[in-house]
Amino acid sequence: MSKSRRALGRGLDALIPAAESQAGAAEIPVARVSPNPHQPRQTISEESLAELVASIREHGVIQPLVVTQVGDEYQLIAGERRWRAAQLAGLTTVPAIVKETTPQQMLELALVENVQRADLNPLEEAGAYRQLMDEFGLTQEEVAERVGKSRTAVANTVRLLRLTNDVKEALAAERISEGHARALLALPTARLQRQALTIIEKRGLNVRQAEALVRQMQAEPEEPAPKAELSPQDQDADERFQQRLGTKVNLVRAKKGGRVVIHFYSEEELQAIYEAIIGDE
Repeated sequence: MSKSRRALGRGLDALIPAAESQAGAAEIPVARVSPNPHQPRQTISEESLAELVASIREHGVIQPLVVTQVGDEYQLIAGERRWRAAQLAGLTTVPAIVKETTPQQMLELALVENVQRADLNPLEEAGAYRQLMDEFGLTQEEVAERVGKSRTAVANTVRLLRLTNDVKEALAAERISEGHARALLALPTARLQRQALTIIEKRGLNVRQAEALVRQMQAEPEEPAPKAELSPQDQDADERFQQRLGTKVNLVRAKKGGRVVIHFYSEEELQAIYEAIIGDE
C-alpha cells in the first residue's frame, strides 16, 4: 500500500503536512479554478458560506486550497467552500497547494475532507462511497480504509441509497435523522416506508419510537394484494388519508365498493385519529 493511500484515512493533514501547506502554497487566480468534478457534496449551506465570506474579508483565506493543474487551469481537489467564499468576497487570487492526482484520488481527498468536517449529508456520503466502489472497483473494506471508518459504518451508510425517494428527500431536508432512515430500511416496500414516514413526521416520533413503529408494522399480517392496481385518483386519496390521519391507511377496491383500513399503534394514536375524524363535539 502506498504512503499516500495510508495517509488518506488520517485526512488531508496527514497527506499534506502543515509545513508543506504553508511553504508550498502559491497564489493562483480565482478565475482559473474550476470545481472538482468528483465533489461528493451537492449542497452548501448559504448561512455557513456567508459566515466564511465575512471571515475571508476580515482575515483572508487562512487554509490553502488543494488543486491539480490541468493545462493552464486548475481543478479543485479540496476547499470548494473556501473557493466559493473567496469569489463572493471579491478576491482575485487564493493560496493553493498544487498536487498531481488521479480522478480516484480527487474523489477520495474531497470525500475525506468533507467527512472529517461533517460537511456531507448522509446521502451525499453514501453516494460517494458507492461511486468509489462502482467507478473505481474498491471494496467496502478499501473504502473504509480510505476514509478512516469501519467497514460496518460504510456498509450502513451505503444502505441508505435503498430508501424510497420520499424518505431520501426527508433525510436530505433534515426532516428526519439518519437514525430514523436506518429504521425505515427494515420495511420491505416503498409503500410501507412512505406510510411509516408519514407517521413519524406527523407524530414527531424520535428514533426509538420509529424503531418500535417499524417492528409493529412488520408484525402485522400482510394485507392481501388488491386484485387490481389502484387508480391514480385512489392512490392520491390513499396518500391524503395517510397525511391527514398521520398513520398507515389501506384503500382496497372490490367489484362493488371496497374498504378503507386505518391502522393505529397506540392508544394516543387512536385518540388522535378519532379527533381528526370526529373533531370536537
